[in-house]
Formats: sequence, C-alpha cells, structure tokens
Amino acid sequence: MIDALTSLVAPLGVLQDAELLTGGQFATTYRVTLTGGERVVVKTAPARTDQLLAYEHDLLRAEALVYSLAASRPALKMPTVLRTDFTRTVLPSDVLVVSHLPGVPLVDAGFDPADPRTARAERDTGAVLAALHAMTGPAFGYPCGRQAPTWTESFTGMVDELLDDAARWSVPVPSDRVRSALARHAHVLADVTTPALVHTDLWAGNVFVDPSSGAVVGVIDPERAFWGDPLADLVGIDPMGREPGTPAVLAGYGPIDVDSPSARVRLDLYRMRLCLVMMIEITPRKFEGDWVEPHRAAVTANLHAALAALRV
Repeated sequence: MIDALTSLVAPLGVLQDAELLTGGQFATTYRVTLTGGERVVVKTAPARTDQLLAYEHDLLRAEALVYSLAASRPALKMPTVLRTDFTRTVLPSDVLVVSHLPGVPLVDAGFDPADPRTARAERDTGAVLAALHAMTGPAFGYPCGRQAPTWTESFTGMVDELLDDAARWSVPVPSDRVRSALARHAHVLADVTTPALVHTDLWAGNVFVDPSSGAVVGVIDPERAFWGDPLADLVGIDPMGREPGTPAVLAGYGPIDVDSPSARVRLDLYRMRLCLVMMIEITPRKFEGDWVEPHRAAVTANLHAALAALRV
C-alpha cells in the first residue's frame, strides 16, 4: 500500500509517513505526511463492490463533486480536493486526495454536554448546514447516481432501492409497513420543491472543532450527499434521536420549519430511511464485535418508532 500511496501523492510531494485512520466503516483513509511537513488525506473506496448497497457505488466521486462545489464557499469549511484518481489502475478503486483539516473530531473532543464549547459547536454546525442548503441542484437525487424531477419520485426510489438491498441480503425489514408509509405520506414529500444539497451524515465524527473554543473548523465525508429536503440533515446529525437537532443547532441554522404537520411527517420518513440503511449495511459489511447486536436492536427500535409515528 505504501507504494500506491507514494505514487498517488507524488504530484504533491514525497511521502514521508502514512497513518491509517480509524473510525469510518466505508472507505479506507490515510493521513499522509510529505517531506516538507505538509499533511494530506488519501481516501480509497472499497474494492469489493459486491458488498455495497445500491446507492453506495461511486460515493467518492460524489464526495469529490461536493468538495468542488464547496471550494468557493468557505462557510462550508470543507477540505480542498488536491487530486483524484478514478482510473482504478493505481488501486482497484476510486481514490480522493484532499487537504488535511485542523482541529479534532467533535466526537473525540471530550466536551461535556453543559460545556459552552458544546453549544458553540452545535450552533456552528447549524450554520454550516444552512450554508450547505443554500446550494441547489438541477434535480432531486444523488449527485453521481439516479435523479428524478420530483422529491416524491426520488425519495421513493431511494427507499425502494434499500428494500431491494434488504431482499438481496435476506435482511428482515418490515417492507410492507415501509411501503405503506410511503404511500400514505407521499403528499408531504411533494411539499419539497427545491433540491437543496444535503450532507446526510453530519454526525459528531464528521465535524472538526477547535478544542479550545468549540468552533467548527472543518466538515468532512459528504460522500452520501443528495439533492433533496434539508430536513434530512437534522436526522443525519443524530441518527438515533427523535428530535430534529438541538436548540443550539436550530439557533445556528436560523429559520427552519420543524414543527408543522408536514415537517414532522417528513422527519419520520427520513428517520425510517436512515434506519433502513443502518440495519441493512450490517450484513454485507460483515460488522463484528460486541457492539453489533446492541446497535442492531437500537436501530430496529428506532425504525419501529418512526413507523409508529407514521401510523403504519
């Protein structure tokens, strides 16, 4: 792997050291130090495409696209794309090389919930999301995948793909109840008429903060982004929660409807979808460890809570 990394960063400098980063469950990521002291991040997609969910193909290409869109918007605090290799010749998968961000992941910062730095990080996260959602796309759906002219059609297709994935890997999910929820509430999806850029995965591991102040200094991993409803990001920042963000997140975001009947239903539809992703991916990824079964149970409970709220 060192030879491949050396080749990949050669246009940027000479590799001095490479450190495998942990914490992600999709890509393989290295922090590379060049001889001049500059650090870059090299991210590689899984080579085993047969272990991917339908929407996960070409995710690194989507991440590169989002970073490129964010390049002229410093409020988004995303890395700079330094190099891509989508030829799959140096490695048998796509590769993305980006600038190294300052700070530490919020999940590792050790802030107490009552710490003022926590509120600062949450307010800044809300502001980043608002800036992200100001970007709009040509259609609804995945930047490098299937798109549709309406959010109803796009979101329904996203969920249908997940149900197909569940069947493919024999993952037991309440497919009939999920389809009933979509049919029952399709009209509220039609309330979304502008395809905003949605990160979908801005949990505390993907937010970098200044450990002294709590200020957000970086945002990473938008590979699962889609053009859709901004409310989906208020689910993505707390996948196991039942409320749309915290008061500090909402204060940082600014005006956003989270309380109308339409908004509450859409939030539960997005919780339903995210729970399906988290349930299904366990099997093809072959997750292991003592954490897996408690995680599966918690996600299953959250899925049923969302379906109950949707009255199906």
